[in-house]
Amino acid sequence: MSAQLSRSLRGIVGAAWVAGIYAFLFAPLVVVVGASFDGGDRTFLNFPPSNLSLHWYGRIEPDLFQALGVSVALGTTAALAACLIGVPAALGLVRAEFRGKALVAALFRAPLQIPAVVIGVSFLKLYYFVGDVTGLYAVGSLPGLIVAHTFLASPYVIGSVSAVLQRFNMRLEEAALSLGASPWTTFRRVTLPVIMPGVYTGAMYAFLVSFGDVPVSLFLGAGSTQPFAAKIFHLMEFDFDPSLLAIATFIIFGSLALIYALQRAVGMEALIRSGGSS
Repeated sequence: MSAQLSRSLRGIVGAAWVAGIYAFLFAPLVVVVGASFDGGDRTFLNFPPSNLSLHWYGRIEPDLFQALGVSVALGTTAALAACLIGVPAALGLVRAEFRGKALVAALFRAPLQIPAVVIGVSFLKLYYFVGDVTGLYAVGSLPGLIVAHTFLASPYVIGSVSAVLQRFNMRLEEAALSLGASPWTTFRRVTLPVIMPGVYTGAMYAFLVSFGDVPVSLFLGAGSTQPFAAKIFHLMEFDFDPSLLAIATFIIFGSLALIYALQRAVGMEALIRSGGSS
């Protein structure tokens, strides 16, 4: 009886510990969502809400939605570009043997090791240098942001795809080639479907890194091409607008929907396996 009671107590303590961790992790999100439904004119965060209202949802400025659209387009494009760079790079790093392989791998990981502020300053100086030479200034343009964010996001695709490739059974490709398939057909019909969980995971990380980036976007974004994170930073620099809580709630639920859709498409086990090994 005492042993059973001891196991029950351990189970209760364990459940309480897990519940406490989840409460700690999700408490900020709950506060933001709850405070966004508090009505009335105010310049502070009020939680729990004193009166439920959609007041601040109607006060969201149009330029915030424009900045949000810029970030979604930027993140999507950067994620696609990172996949186009990252998948061939991962194949080369995992399967090829050449001199300086360790150096090349370190260069691909460089964006993870260099502070984002330094990356922002570097691209800013580079764009001004290129602009002085060619007359084409990329600062404040969407293409300039895409290039910089692709640089930031590529290591995540390379890491996640490399993790899947290291467990890849090469006999599958050998069987396809022996049956007469071309190298491209083998890659498209055999290799790519197997590594797709890593591609999906890397693309998701790439999008989130681009969407949440502040330092690089502060240096390179301007006017109508300013990303959402940088726009929020400027708005909260000197004042607090509760309508930011409302649009943040949209983003929270949009992110949850994205994660759920990706989990349905790939499977949570594959996401955890490929993401955790990157």
